[in-house]
Amino acid sequence: MGRTRVLHAATAVLSLLLYGFLLLHATGQAQITADPVFSVKSSPLPVGEVVRNLQQKNAQRTAALEGLVGTRVYRMQYRGLPSDRDAEMVVNMMYRAPAAKQFSVVSEKGSKFIIEHVFKKLLEGEQEAASDENRRRTALSSENYDFALASYEESPEGGRYILDLLPKTRNKFLYRGKIWVDAKDFAVVRIEGEPGKNPSFWIKKTEIEHRYIKVNDFWLPAENHTESTTRLGGRAVLSIEYKDYKVTKAVLPDVESAHQDPKSSRIRGIY
Repeated sequence: MGRTRVLHAATAVLSLLLYGFLLLHATGQAQITADPVFSVKSSPLPVGEVVRNLQQKNAQRTAALEGLVGTRVYRMQYRGLPSDRDAEMVVNMMYRAPAAKQFSVVSEKGSKFIIEHVFKKLLEGEQEAASDENRRRTALSSENYDFALASYEESPEGGRYILDLLPKTRNKFLYRGKIWVDAKDFAVVRIEGEPGKNPSFWIKKTEIEHRYIKVNDFWLPAENHTESTTRLGGRAVLSIEYKDYKVTKAVLPDVESAHQDPKSSRIRGIY
C-alpha cells in the first residue's frame, strides 16, 4: 500500500464530508427535538400534498428572512492513515438576504490540515452553494427527488410525516434516506441518509444526519453530523453545532390579511 493510495483515501473522506454538510443548505429549515416517545397513526394528508406544502413553506421562509447572526462550532475527529487528527474551530456568522454570508473565525485548535482543508473549505463551499442555480439543482423538491410516505407519527412536539427520499439523478450533492416533516409548519425536523452517489472508490460507507431548531418564525440548523469509513480502515467524524442565533431582520406577511386579500403585503413583524 503506497503513500499515494493512503492520501487518496484520506482526501476522499474529507471531500465527502464537505458534500454532506453542503446538503443542509438546500433542504430548507427544520426543527430539533429531544428523543420523544412516538405513536404511529394514519397520515392526515397524502404525500403529494405534504411535499407541495413543504416546498411552499420553505420558499416563504427563505423569502422572509433578511438578516441573521449566529455562532458555529466545527469539530472533526479522524482515525486512520496517514495519522490520527483532531480539530475544532469556532466561527461567527452574519447573513444578509438574498445570499450574502460573512464569517469571522473566533478560535482554532488542533490539526492545521483539517482547519485549512476541511473547515475553511466548508465555509467557501457554503458561499458557492448559495447561488440560485446551485440551490435549485440540490433543493429538497419534486424536481430532484421522488418522495414516498413511510409513516405518520404523533410526538409531544406535534405530528410528523416521515418521508422516504430517492434522488432522480445520481448526483453526489443529493442524498437518499428519510426526512421528518413537522405537520403544522411543514418544515423538516430531521434528515438521515447517505449521498445519492459515492464520490470516490475509497469511501466504503457514509452516514449523514441533520437536526434543526425553531428560532422566532424560522427553522434553522442546530446540529449536523457526518461519519465516513474508508476501504483502508480510516474513520472520520465531522460535526457542526449551531448556537446563539438572532434574527436581525425579517419581513413576514400577515397571515389573516393574506387569506382575505392575496395581494396584501402588510407586514406582521420585523425582528
